[in-house]
Amino acid sequence: MTSDSSSRAVKTIATVSDLSVSFDTAHGRVHALRGVTLDLRPGEVLALVGESGSGKSVLSSCLLGLPPESRRTTISGSVLVSGIDMLSGSASQRRTVRRRLLGAVFQDPLTSLDPTMRIGTQLTERGVSAARARRNLSQAGVPEPTQRTRQWPHELSGGLRQRVMLAMALGADGKLPGPGVDAVFDDEGSPVLIVADEPTTALDVSVQAQVLLLFDRLRREHGCALLLVTHDLGVAASIADRIAVLYAGRLCEIGPTRNVLADPRHPYTAGLLHARLELDENAVALPIAGAPPDPLRLPEGCAFAPRCEHATSVCRDSLPELRSGDTGRLFACVNPLGPEAGSITVGAAAVRRAGAKPAADAQPVLTIQEVAKSFRAPGARRDRLHALAGVSLSVPEGGSLAIVGESGCGKTTLLRIACGLLEPDRGSVHWADGLQPQLIFQDAGSSLTPWLTIGTQVAERLRHEGSRRARREAAVELLERVGLDRRAARSLPRQLSGGQRQRAAIARALASSPRLLVCDEPVSALDASLSLRILEMLAEIRDELKVAILMVTHDLAAARHVAEEVLVMYLGRVVEAAPASQLFRNPLHPYTRGLRAASPTREPGRLAPTLQGEPPSAVGEAVGCSFAGRCPDIEPGCRERAQVLEPIGVDTRRQVACQVAVQKAVV
Repeated sequence: MTSDSSSRAVKTIATVSDLSVSFDTAHGRVHALRGVTLDLRPGEVLALVGESGSGKSVLSSCLLGLPPESRRTTISGSVLVSGIDMLSGSASQRRTVRRRLLGAVFQDPLTSLDPTMRIGTQLTERGVSAARARRNLSQAGVPEPTQRTRQWPHELSGGLRQRVMLAMALGADGKLPGPGVDAVFDDEGSPVLIVADEPTTALDVSVQAQVLLLFDRLRREHGCALLLVTHDLGVAASIADRIAVLYAGRLCEIGPTRNVLADPRHPYTAGLLHARLELDENAVALPIAGAPPDPLRLPEGCAFAPRCEHATSVCRDSLPELRSGDTGRLFACVNPLGPEAGSITVGAAAVRRAGAKPAADAQPVLTIQEVAKSFRAPGARRDRLHALAGVSLSVPEGGSLAIVGESGCGKTTLLRIACGLLEPDRGSVHWADGLQPQLIFQDAGSSLTPWLTIGTQVAERLRHEGSRRARREAAVELLERVGLDRRAARSLPRQLSGGQRQRAAIARALASSPRLLVCDEPVSALDASLSLRILEMLAEIRDELKVAILMVTHDLAAARHVAEEVLVMYLGRVVEAAPASQLFRNPLHPYTRGLRAASPTREPGRLAPTLQGEPPSAVGEAVGCSFAGRCPDIEPGCRERAQVLEPIGVDTRRQVACQVAVQKAVV
C-alpha cells in the first residue's frame, strides 16, 4: 500500500471542499451531503463506506461531474479534478475531464453497457484505437480479448462484464488537451482517477477477489487514484490506503485504513465493524441499534446520537465538527471511543447464527432427486449447455440449507426448479403436502407491485381470512412480525428503504403460510447492519413458525450465519456437502477451500488469493473432474475419472466429490 505520509507530499488529483448537496423530492427536501471535505492523491485508494442513504453515491456522482438532477437542486462547495471544477465548470470542460481523465465502474455492468453494441465498439467510442481496446481488456484480466471484442454484453458472465467495464475505465489517457498537449488520444496513457461505485457487490467471492487484485495492480502500474464506494469493510480493508466513513451526508471519520479498523474513534465506525459477518466460527456480530435518520428531517445535533449509547445532551444539541486524532485521522465525535473499540467479545448480546435446529425426526418439506437440466447453447443448433447434472438435496421442516458457488454454477437454475418455475429434464421434485415454496428475491423493489400499497399486497395473499377488515388487520400483524409498522402498510414500495422493502417482501411471502421460503441472494445488495437484521429475522421466523429456508448466496459468511447445512456447487454439480460448522472450519474440496480463501476479511492489506483460471464451458458432456483445470491438488486420473459425492466419516451429511480429498480424509 502507499504510505499515508509519503502520499501527502504528492499533489492531489481530486479535492472536495465543503461540499453540500440538497434537492427536492416528492416527499420533501433531501440533504444528501453536508459539508464534506476530502482529497485523493496519485496511486491512492480511498474507500468510502457507510449505510445505504449516507450520501456515498451522490459524492461519487459529483466527482464525475454528474450531480443529482432534480427540482431545485442546491450545491455549495467545490469538486476539483486536475484543477477543473466538476460542478461549476462548463459542460464542455466537464465532458473533456470525464473523457480524458476519469474512469467509472458501477455496481451493475449490464445496465452500464449498451446491449445493442458489441464490446469492441463500446471500448473504442471515446477515440481509443482497436489495439488499445484489446490491450485494456487484457490488462483488466479478460481472457481472449480479440474474441471478446466481437461479443455482445449478454454473452458474457457477470464477472467478465465487470472486467469489461474496468477496461472501459482504462480508456482515458490522463491528458487534458491544451498548450503542448495533443488533442488526439495517447494510446499509452491511463486515467488519473477511477470512481468505482459498489463494483463488487453483485459478484461472487472469487470474481470479487480478482477484481480487487486488478484494481490494486492498475493503481500500482498506472499511478491512478481510486475512489472505492462500498458497504463492505472487508473489501475496503483489502485494498484501501484510507477509509472515509459517511453518515447522513457528513464525514464522521477518515484516516489510514489500519488505524480506522484497529482503533475506530467514532461509535458509528465501530458499529459498522461489529455488524460485519465473518467466516470465523468464534466471531459474533451485532447490528447497529435503530435506523438511519430520515433525510427529510435530520436532527439538529449529531445525526447518529439517537442510535449511540455514548450520546449526551451536547451530542443532541450541536453538530460535531471533524477534529484531529493522535493516529493520523479525523473524527467528528465529542465523546470519541478509546482503544479496543473495534474488538468485540462473545456475550448475551451476540446475534444467533442459524436459529434452533429442526427435530431429529422432522420430515422433509422439499426433496430433489438426481435433477438434471440443460438448455440449447446460444448460437448453436445441437449443442446443449448443461446447467445441472444429477443434483440431489433435502430440506427438513424448520431446517435451513444454503447453496453457494460461483456465478454460472447452476444455483439459480436449481432454485427455479425447486419452486416449480422450471421443469427438469430428468429427476424429481417433491413438496410436502403439495405446497409450493415462496420466493424472496434479491431485489425486493422489483418484485413488489409499484402501484399498490404494501398492506394491499400482503392482504392479497390472505383471502382465507374472511372480511376485508380482517385481511387488513392480519396484514398489519404480519408486517409487525417482520419489524414494520402500520405506516409501512399504507406506503408504496418506493416510499420504503431497501431494508424495509425486503422485510415487506418476506411478509408477503409468509402470508401464504408456506412451509419453505426460498431466498435468492436476499441480502447481497444490503449494507452490513441491514443484512444482519434480515438474516436474524429469518432465523426468528424459523424458530417461531417452523418455516424451512433454502437460500442461494455468494456470501459465505451469510451462509454460515443462517444455514445448518451447506451445498457447494460447481458447474452444475454438488462438489461438497456438509453441516455449516464443519464445512467452514475444515473445507475438503479444493474448490471450497478456494472460495473460503477468496473471502475478504478485516485484515488491512490482505488481498485475498484467487481461484486460478475461469470455469470451463458448460456446453457439451463433461469428462472427468470439471475442476481439474483449476485445481492445485490435481493427480493422474482426475481428468478422466468422474467425481461423485462420497461420505466422509460417520456423519453421512459430510460428503465430497474429490478422490484426492477422500484419500486424505481416510489417511
